[in-house]
Amino acid sequence: MSLKFMLPSVLAVTAGLGLVGCGKPAGDATSATKVAVEGHSGGGWWCDEHGVPEEVCAQCNVKLVADFKAKGDWCKEHERPDSQCFVCHPEKEAEFAAQFEAKFGKKPPQPEGHEKHEHAEPVKS
Repeated sequence: MSLKFMLPSVLAVTAGLGLVGCGKPAGDATSATKVAVEGHSGGGWWCDEHGVPEEVCAQCNVKLVADFKAKGDWCKEHERPDSQCFVCHPEKEAEFAAQFEAKFGKKPPQPEGHEKHEHAEPVKS
């Protein structure tokens, strides 16, 4: 079959797939600044898993990583923005929790993988 006869079929299939999309409702579109994750109780605004607003959650939205790294805001040890590293900066968890409480009037869910971590003490000479 020649390309001349296949082209209309290819275009029709491509157009059809474009209309079908990914099967999610139009309001659930993923963008570089918002990730809709099913099962999160913050109505798409809050990342239950990581304890920060979805729009800044670089652990859910890898498109944000480069911006955090370019700003020097990156914890290499825990692979997340340093400003969101509750292991190294437990006080940051309270700051983000206050945002959730201001919006929803209740405490946020405990982020997953909430572990204590001790950094090695600097060697004194």
